[in-house]
Amino acid sequence: MTEEIDYDIPTELAEVYLVLLADVSRTGRLLRREELERLRRLGEHCAEAGHGLREVVAHCLAAARRAWQTLPGTTSASSVTELRRTGDAVLAATDAALAALGEGHERAQRLAVRQEEAARREFIDDLLFGRSDLGLLAERAERFGLRLAGAYTVAVAVGDEPFADVHPLVHRVERELAGRFGERDVLLASKDGRLVCIAPDSERAVLDAFAELTLRPGSGRGYQPVRRVATGRRHSGPSGVLRSYEEALDALDYAQRLGLPARQLRAEELLVFPVLMRDRSAMADLVRTVLGPLTEARGGARPLLDTIAVQAEAAYVNAEAARRLGLSVRTLGYRLERIKALTGYDPADALQRFTLETAAMGARLLNWPEQPL
Repeated sequence: MTEEIDYDIPTELAEVYLVLLADVSRTGRLLRREELERLRRLGEHCAEAGHGLREVVAHCLAAARRAWQTLPGTTSASSVTELRRTGDAVLAATDAALAALGEGHERAQRLAVRQEEAARREFIDDLLFGRSDLGLLAERAERFGLRLAGAYTVAVAVGDEPFADVHPLVHRVERELAGRFGERDVLLASKDGRLVCIAPDSERAVLDAFAELTLRPGSGRGYQPVRRVATGRRHSGPSGVLRSYEEALDALDYAQRLGLPARQLRAEELLVFPVLMRDRSAMADLVRTVLGPLTEARGGARPLLDTIAVQAEAAYVNAEAARRLGLSVRTLGYRLERIKALTGYDPADALQRFTLETAAMGARLLNWPEQPL
């Protein structure tokens, strides 16, 4: 048998297979190692040519059925016993041959899956890092079901443990989204330990379902709810996906640094923070000037900073602020007087209250006073 045959793979497979059956029917031998390996390679070739395993098996069985009456062992059998012996040998060879073909077919499929996953991972990295030519990126996107000419929005979920593509929750979310919405120009992937969902802005229901499934995944092995989900704003084109992704990451970062209680965030609701941090030196100067005197308080600046923040969160209702801080209303009043005395800013005055709140927010963003300005 020659190693290189130029005609169609199923034809080559049938010829090789029938030559082996003919020899087995005559000798009763088992298939040799090199013959099994060649069948594995043929199984790989069939998979690469787009032939399914069921099709390959049916092809071989049909060829064997047609050839049975003309096999040398069949035509030369002089008794029922010899015919039965030939049949047993041919069936054993068929079983071994089909197993080898299946192994080769599966080997090719596993390689194709790995290659496809590598290409998908490279595309996601390029898309979310903006490292590729935008025109080429748009062409590659179509392979993965995205048409980047439209407007897209990106949602990012972060949990207590990093996500990978094999994480149980990833499979759960992917399965649920596909079941509810079908193939709707949506891409789900893990990136840097976070779970990312990219969807057309017209499919807001997909992003809402993504947030619901990750925040409240229900019972099941490995289905731990995420800490937060943040959604960027809608933007158009390949660069728009990157921009929306970065806005979602920024929202998660601000929520972490500010200790925001919300588990579901939208970038448009947090636009004040990028504005505040656009001029970091100006923000540092504001914190230093307005809140710097708090470091002179007994116990340092932290308790008074927390008081300013909680007062704002409680809408300046002293009883509620005191409850959240675990203080009496009287002690809270004492703290407010100390803030006014040290900074010169009165929380009861609207403009001065705004200045205190902005400075306190800047302090949290800059991690002051733990981190020197």
